[in-house]
Amino acid sequence: MKKVLAAAAGTLALALAAPASAADLAARPYTKAPAPAVATIYDWSGFYVGINGGGGSAHKCWDFVTPVTGTLVGEGCHNATGGTVGGQVGYRWQSTSWVFGLEGQGNWADFSGDNVSLVFPGSGLVTGDRNRSRIDSFGLLTGHVGYAWNNVLFYVKGGGAVVGDKYDIYAAAGTPGAGALLASASETRWGAAVGVGLEFGFAPNWSVGVEYDHIFLGHRTINFTTPAGVFFGSDRIGQDVDIGLVRLNYRFGGPLVARY
Repeated sequence: MKKVLAAAAGTLALALAAPASAADLAARPYTKAPAPAVATIYDWSGFYVGINGGGGSAHKCWDFVTPVTGTLVGEGCHNATGGTVGGQVGYRWQSTSWVFGLEGQGNWADFSGDNVSLVFPGSGLVTGDRNRSRIDSFGLLTGHVGYAWNNVLFYVKGGGAVVGDKYDIYAAAGTPGAGALLASASETRWGAAVGVGLEFGFAPNWSVGVEYDHIFLGHRTINFTTPAGVFFGSDRIGQDVDIGLVRLNYRFGGPLVARY
């Protein structure tokens, strides 16, 4: 009986010891957890300066102001077209994917065009008028709201505009004194501007983009004088301007930020 009990006790001891030995043999080595991934995104925040160039068209309509009564008589419309170059400076700040900014822009321009007056076309005996318009400069002061997909930024803009206008009345072709300057005027006209643009960050701190702007300038009555300084007459002139630009900007500050 003692031998049976001793044998049973030995068997139980082996059974209890076996799992522990198996656990010791199957122990896995310690592995360090991988570091979290780091993503870098383009940061549009900071001051920037740039240059731009393109073209534009100003649609201008002239209405002759009849003396005494002030009645308006349409003289016709024309498009003053040409090229422009200039520069811009601004500041942007980014919150998540939204980008906000302020920008000032100044451009030299050469938008010009003309048409023969429908009121004074000339007859070969009486001098006819040819109305010519020119824009030689414009400036914009606008706020921007945009949305960024990493290094691609889409934005809209709006604010104030100022345009330098010049007007000339020439003797129409086929009339006495054809091509002679009859009268002229100039003005600085203020208005409103809206626009839309798409910009691409192609290198650290550098971006290139395209932009379209529309300037609302309304109507104003302009008094013309002869080369001798004598009052010639008045026209009510209305105009809007459309501009397409290619822009190159350099932004001060780091181009990338890290996000986990």
